[in-house]
Amino acid sequence: MPIEDLLARIINITLQGLTMGMLFFLIASGLSLIFGLMDVLNFAHGSLFMIGSYVALTTFWLLGGYPLESIQAQQLGVLGFNTAPVLIADSNLRFLIAVITGTTAGLVVGTLMEWGLIRPLYKRPIFQILLTLGMVYVLAEIVKLIWGPAPLGMAKPELLTGTVDILGRAFPIYNIFIILLGFVVMAVVYTILRRSRIGIIIRAGVEDSEMVQALGINVRRVFTGVFALGAGLAALGGAAAVPFLGGANPDQGMAFQLSAFVVVVIGGMGSFPGAFVGALLVGLARSFADYQLSPIIAQGIVVGMMALVLLIRPQGLFGRKQEGGH
Repeated sequence: MPIEDLLARIINITLQGLTMGMLFFLIASGLSLIFGLMDVLNFAHGSLFMIGSYVALTTFWLLGGYPLESIQAQQLGVLGFNTAPVLIADSNLRFLIAVITGTTAGLVVGTLMEWGLIRPLYKRPIFQILLTLGMVYVLAEIVKLIWGPAPLGMAKPELLTGTVDILGRAFPIYNIFIILLGFVVMAVVYTILRRSRIGIIIRAGVEDSEMVQALGINVRRVFTGVFALGAGLAALGGAAAVPFLGGANPDQGMAFQLSAFVVVVIGGMGSFPGAFVGALLVGLARSFADYQLSPIIAQGIVVGMMALVLLIRPQGLFGRKQEGGH
């Protein structure tokens, strides 16, 4: 094989791995954020990814209209939408609004979960695990009731449709968008946590919540915001992933949840930069193994990576033992 073709193939596989890695990061980042700052292991985090997907695609459909004879239209009829005039013809604007709406849905659901379900169980971690596990099945059944069990698709916006030529090989523009989105989320959230006043308050509340409370800051409200932010990041990933994955289905939340846990364990429980690095490693490993071997073997290699990290460094690549908590 000519060296140019080999280099082009390696770059293409690497970009595919970065795409998957950034999707894993968008869900694992929120999971790591919530656990690292609140000591809450949310097993329903993947369901927030799923909710973001369904709310985004529904918004995209309703703003642009949909064929009333389609199965999707019949399922949307459950929601009471029997007509769908074209409100926004520009697919790019519809996509932007759909992503914002899906992310907002995650923020709202996350806020309600923390306020109504998680907050009374902060000192009962076993009950937190059981509750969030139960929420996985409850949210999946709610999604099936509203949207049906069949996968539903969402078209790519016009601006992100097509490919770019990289060393003679076509690479989807939408994949590049997902990669850039992951890097932007990493930079923005890390800056907020490390450089902003709210980030200082959050970290201080983790170390000594009573002292922060004595300064007149409502620590509970701050932690609700942290949980909502983590949920919003998962929903953002779900909203952005719909066109890439070819649609949304009620089982995708659990599939991405498992990958997110692997990422968080490799990167280090509670480490936001660790989630980023872990996602890159898992995404690249999956991509190269998929190409050379098979998807099943690729999953086994990723699990093997996690086991190796736990044997050598049980706290993960970037994890460290922290004192304190709320």
